Amino acid sequence: MKRTIFSNQLLPWLLLAPQLAITFIFFLWPAGQAIWQSFLREDAFGIKTSFVGLANFRALVDSPEYMNSLQVTAVFAVSVTLLSMGVSLLMAVSVDRMLRSSRIYTTLLVWPYAVAPAVAGILWWFIFNPTIGVLPYALDLIGYDWNHIQNPNQAMGLVVIASAWKQISYNFLFFVAGLQAIPASLREAAAIDGAGPMRRFFDITFPLLSPTTFFLLVVNIVYAMFDTFGVIDATTEGGPAQATNIMVYKVYFDGFVGQNIGSSAAQSVVLMLLVIALTVVQFRWVEKKVEY
Repeated sequence: MKRTIFSNQLLPWLLLAPQLAITFIFFLWPAGQAIWQSFLREDAFGIKTSFVGLANFRALVDSPEYMNSLQVTAVFAVSVTLLSMGVSLLMAVSVDRMLRSSRIYTTLLVWPYAVAPAVAGILWWFIFNPTIGVLPYALDLIGYDWNHIQNPNQAMGLVVIASAWKQISYNFLFFVAGLQAIPASLREAAAIDGAGPMRRFFDITFPLLSPTTFFLLVVNIVYAMFDTFGVIDATTEGGPAQATNIMVYKVYFDGFVGQNIGSSAAQSVVLMLLVIALTVVQFRWVEKKVEY
């Protein structure tokens, strides 16, 4: 393999300096500040601060609201991941079978990924609005009353659909790339042996997509836990009755609305540890696959 050798030892560091500065300013510094504030108790005006150790973390364990946010986040993350990956895999398989119009089809499916989460939330809020929405009107014609403002299950369904719709394009691109990397000769040989389309998919295609599927599984879980804040804030604001109050939204609400900085910092540290754990699992799995 070709290697690049820098004659000046300072040049690589100068090239890395902008990225290192961004990482320090926007990640390491805020993360360190959050860890330090998680051990403190501060009043809403920032006048008096006291060191309380692990009291903020113990309060989280004893808090029914935080335990509820953990359950809501788990249900939300699993639902968004399964829905977005299932739909995107179905679309990717459809594109893989198309010949002439596959590029146009792919371009149209990629567009939603450019939409900001808050915009996606507002879009689906208008579609599902009980007063002016199109879908509630259509559902009312068949006798189903839709009102996510009062119904917790419907509110969860709304944020899951909006969040999954935003992520389908991202998953779709990876699944299409994974399908195109599978040799066509394998599926042709199975077809010659008499295997039907479903048998070929589950016995050949899907197992060979396992690295892509696992990567997207981790990415989608992280997306559902963090990047869906805009969707929640634009649609339900954590309601009704805390039914959609996921962990990242609770961090914002307790810190910026409730002015409970210590509890909010402790919650952000828990979220950071969860993401680190998911990242470690992903890299360990990739390393085992490479060794195999």
